[in-house]
Parts: sequence; C-alpha cells; structure tokens
Amino acid sequence: MYRKRNRNIALVLIGAGVFMLADNHLGFFTVVALFLLLLGVHKVRTGSERRGYVLMAIGLLLLVGGNLPMILAVILISLGLFYRKSRRMHREARYFQKKSIIESIRWGRDPWILRSMSIWNVLGELQMDLTYAIPEQKETTIVLQGVIADVDIIVPEDMGLSVTASVVLGQMSVGFDKEAGVLNKMVWQSPNYWTADRQLKLEISYIIADIDIKIV
Repeated sequence: MYRKRNRNIALVLIGAGVFMLADNHLGFFTVVALFLLLLGVHKVRTGSERRGYVLMAIGLLLLVGGNLPMILAVILISLGLFYRKSRRMHREARYFQKKSIIESIRWGRDPWILRSMSIWNVLGELQMDLTYAIPEQKETTIVLQGVIADVDIIVPEDMGLSVTASVVLGQMSVGFDKEAGVLNKMVWQSPNYWTADRQLKLEISYIIADIDIKIV
C-alpha cells in the first residue's frame, strides 16, 4: 500500500511539473541565474564561502523572480522522480527518507549508524564521512536527489562502492575520474564491490551540483 501511494504521488508531481513547463521557456536571465548558481557552488567548494553564497543568493533571486512557474515545475518533477527512484532502489521494507527545502548534513566526525536512505532537497549541502560509519547491513543504498547541491562523500577503500550520478549542470568526481559541463552522467564501480564485506550503492541526481566522492 505504501509503495502504491508513493507511485501515485510521483506520477501526480511529475505530471504537474510537465504541465507547468509546457508553457515556459528558458530566457537570458534564466541562463545568467543558472551560471551564477553554478559559480557560487564552485566558490564555496574552493574556499570562498562568503562570495559563493552571495553569488548563489543572487542567482536564486534572479531565477525565482522571473521564472517562478518554471522553478515550481522543476521542483515538482524532481520530487516526483525522487519518489519513483526511492521505490525502485530500496527493496527492503524499511529505510530512512527525508525531504526538505534547504538542508545541511554533516555526518562523520563521530561513529554513526549507516542505513539505507533517500534524501531530497531544493538546496542542499551534504558532507558524509563513512570512515567511522557502522552499517546496519552488508549492502547499503543511498539515494541523493534534488535541485541544487554541494555533495562531499568520503568512502574507505575497503568498502565496495557503486556510483550512478547525473547532473544537468555542474561537475562530479569519483576517485580520479571527473566529469564537468552540461548533461553529465557517471557510472562507476570499485574493483572490490562484489567481494567487500561492506557494500555501498550511491544513486545521485541533481539539476545543478558539485559532487566529490573521495576514496581513502
């Protein structure tokens, strides 16, 4: 019953988003706003946090000010796809799910319980250090999805890792592999994935994002 309800919610959200997008198009200010958002994410990543957040705020104001219906459409479609992906990826009955407008997650300074989860946000900052993570089960599935995000994940080398990541605009790196630009997708799997005692499957999807997955 829960999975069927999530499927229905997903279809309604995606349908509403597509309907709203049908009557809108990208203009000059939208392109400028997206550029400022991406530049802001890059500044935050390179240490210029104050300048980065200012650029992101300006970009967000430009984007919302002239394209509110389009923004709402993108959010609805993203949330609908999130419900569908969560239902597909999490075969187990129980998993942690969280949805928010703005999110800042920093896990890893102390030992913490690693469980299968799905996290969606409009604007998010996610830092996960799995060095001291204690998995609940052998294979853990994490779904990260939303609109704009800065994602940093540290994975110990003895943990088997499988990554499927996609961003419309931005950059992503897994180990020494890196992709940047527009419409990027990366599928990556560590050589020890099937033989490792602990396995982590990451499904990451954002509109604009800077994704950095380090293996230490």
